[in-house]
Order: sequence, then structure tokens, then C-alpha cells
Amino acid sequence: MFGRIDHVAVAVSDLDAALVLHEGVFGMPVVHRETLVEQGVEAVLLDVGESHVELLAPLAEDTPVGRFLAARGPGLHHVAYQVTDIATALARLRERGVRLIDAHPRTGLRGTQVAFLHPSQTAGVLTELVQPANFGA
Repeated sequence: MFGRIDHVAVAVSDLDAALVLHEGVFGMPVVHRETLVEQGVEAVLLDVGESHVELLAPLAEDTPVGRFLAARGPGLHHVAYQVTDIATALARLRERGVRLIDAHPRTGLRGTQVAFLHPSQTAGVLTELVQPANFGA
């Protein structure tokens, strides 16, 4: 059901400072930057081999990432796995009793379809499914 790791997301309070580390020091090239108002974040994708690191900065304190930073500070936010058919993957997980945060996919970065699984069901790690925009078309 799951393909490769699509990305590992890191919550940051200062996106530009995080870019100094990830792009400048680690040498990860930026491949995409986008503001997702409906999700309350500005996100940057950086290449790491076939996968990505996603830096997430909240647009406000009362957003999910803003609340995450207030409670836990900066750090690992979630792990995302690529799927070829997100609707089928969600249906299978639902049948297997997995608690879903998103019962239906929503639009993510670069036109992807995404859905989150509750960390209580995934060993304490917030887990995202990602169907790239060119899959399932």
C-alpha cells in the first residue's frame, strides 16, 4: 500500500533560519515553496535523494503547526508516505480500524492529495499519505 517515504516534515518557527541550515549547511536544494492558507502554514520542500524534507512554519499561533510549536517546540512534525491511490489506501486503513484524521483527501503542496492518520494509531508519529498530482489521473 505504501510506497517510498515522500517527506519528513519539520516544524519551525523561523523558516528563513531553517533554510540557512538545511539549504546552506546541509546543501539540500529548495524545490518548492508555497503558502497553504487553509492549512495555516508556509512550507518549503528540499530534495534529499528521491525524498524530501518539508519545513513547516505556522501562519499564526492558532494553527495546527502553531499549536504544535507552542506545545513541543521545533522538531519532527510528521512522516509522509507516498501512495498511488489515496482513496483506496484510506478505505483499506479504515477497514483495518485505523483512526483517520482526514476521512477524505485534501489538497496539499504542488497539487498533491493528502490525508493524515492519527498518531495514536501509528506508534505516536503523525503520519501523512501523499498521492502526487500526476498519480491516478
